[in-house]
Amino acid sequence: MIPVFKPSVSNREIESVKSVLESGWWGAGPKAAEFEEKFARFIGTKNAVALNSCTAGLHLAVKVCDFPKGSEIITTPVTFISTAYAALYNDCRVVFADVEEDTLNINPDDIRRKITSRTKAIIPVHYGGHACRMDEIMQIAKEHKLAVIEDCAHATGGKYKNKMLGSIGDFGCFSFQAVKNLATGDGGMVVMNDGENASRVRKLRWLGISRETGDRTGKDQYKWNYTIDEVGWKFQMPDILAAIGIVQLERISELNGKREKIWKRYNAEFENLGWLETPVVKDYAKSGYHNYVIKTGERDKLMQHLMKNGISSGVHYLPAYKHPVFRGIKADCPVAERAWKKLLTLPLYPDMTDEEVGKVVEGVKGFKPEIA
Repeated sequence: MIPVFKPSVSNREIESVKSVLESGWWGAGPKAAEFEEKFARFIGTKNAVALNSCTAGLHLAVKVCDFPKGSEIITTPVTFISTAYAALYNDCRVVFADVEEDTLNINPDDIRRKITSRTKAIIPVHYGGHACRMDEIMQIAKEHKLAVIEDCAHATGGKYKNKMLGSIGDFGCFSFQAVKNLATGDGGMVVMNDGENASRVRKLRWLGISRETGDRTGKDQYKWNYTIDEVGWKFQMPDILAAIGIVQLERISELNGKREKIWKRYNAEFENLGWLETPVVKDYAKSGYHNYVIKTGERDKLMQHLMKNGISSGVHYLPAYKHPVFRGIKADCPVAERAWKKLLTLPLYPDMTDEEVGKVVEGVKGFKPEIA
């Protein structure tokens, strides 16, 4: 069965992990710090804080903004649930703005319509690695004095008008989960320029403790004393995962390039199939090509057909407001409501062979739609 996603591993990742295992320091330490430094340089921000997930990054980014209880945070419904949870974790209310038909990214025009006196932040999600319309979003934020927290879970290496995604807003949150563009098995990173916010995020990721274990461990003596000023969480990234991340970061251009090649082959193969719509990349974006999502009214039947032919597929995503956890929230998102019923994610990962890509192409072309 051809999977939808699959991580790419080389001997370099294996040797990097082996080195950490042999070092005796497995937890958060020097490798995590090295990964942070290199990732901040890659994105172009002054600070990067390694975490155990993008979910943790979104959580802490909202946390350090200190919004009053009941504040509203605007985001897209076409996203993984973690994006919306960032508001709930911090006693805020999530407000869903509609998406664009073509990119499935949050629509700045609907952001404007959804702003109230209680709005404090916007969380744009770069869906599939494709940049949102960040100039417009940043202008809206400036006019209304809102924080912007970029959800870059799909977007490591992506750009908006030659600016690295994650470097444009106040915070950028990245996912290194096993199938992401840069994969460490699990993990994440939050980047920012504000030094005070970075310092506080570092404390909060380690239970609010004032000094990291590595900072208290010298050559001759372990310094046990520290202080705790506020409640924090256990969100650190261990060195084992950071060791993978450092190598994956060095390979990110190669890995994204392979994704792009497959993505473009699919588009070329499917462009004349009138019963489906292929994804787009706008001229302002350099996509991370995290996924390949088509739209078709035959979604469910095509999914069954592909499964019978040894090809996995998926749906990204059921709009967040449809989950029972958000019962009671009224979401006016007609495009998302219409589009999600047609979304189908086809296999796309860096190590897909030409034979596997060809099998997916044949599987799609071999489907006989009931609608022409």
